[in-house]
Amino acid sequence: MLDVEVISDPAAAITALDPVRTRLLAELGEPASAATLATRTGITRQKVNYHLRALEHRGLVVAAGERKWGGLTERLMVASASSYVVSPQALGPVGADPARSGDRLSASYLVALAARSIREVGELWRRSRDADKRLATLSIDTAVRFASPSERARFANDLTDAVTSLVARYHDDTAPRGRTHRLVVAAYPAPATD
Repeated sequence: MLDVEVISDPAAAITALDPVRTRLLAELGEPASAATLATRTGITRQKVNYHLRALEHRGLVVAAGERKWGGLTERLMVASASSYVVSPQALGPVGADPARSGDRLSASYLVALAARSIREVGELWRRSRDADKRLATLSIDTAVRFASPSERARFANDLTDAVTSLVARYHDDTAPRGRTHRLVVAAYPAPATD
């Protein structure tokens, strides 16, 4: 089971976003049968089976074995991932795209950058799994508390200078076996915690 699966197929996104199917996915962190899910959710076994077939058809649940129950054999199903993210690719031409935003300091541009990252990394990760290879990535996540807006502005300038300097030092357009990597640096006010 994957930690996170990026859903890029529109039909799979529609399937996953159905409230009953979302609930079934949440219940399938461990293998379970349709009868077990029916008992847990209060949905008839026939309806659970119907929804499980739709989820299985889109690759969101997979068979996890069988068990004998009386004279019957039950199929056990499990979610293909612990959690899911819908890629903007599933939305086709209306999916978020930073190229359509003119204001690089706007929240909409930041959201579009995040959406592009999900779309690109999701596709690269799928290909690397298909090839049974690892995908080289780097993530940095931290929080910084600024004393004032002017301190935030100075930090932004220093960070820009540091990133520009590092890119100038390491970027090599002439490397025959080189591979271009996308670097995204973002900052936004952290949401209040409860």
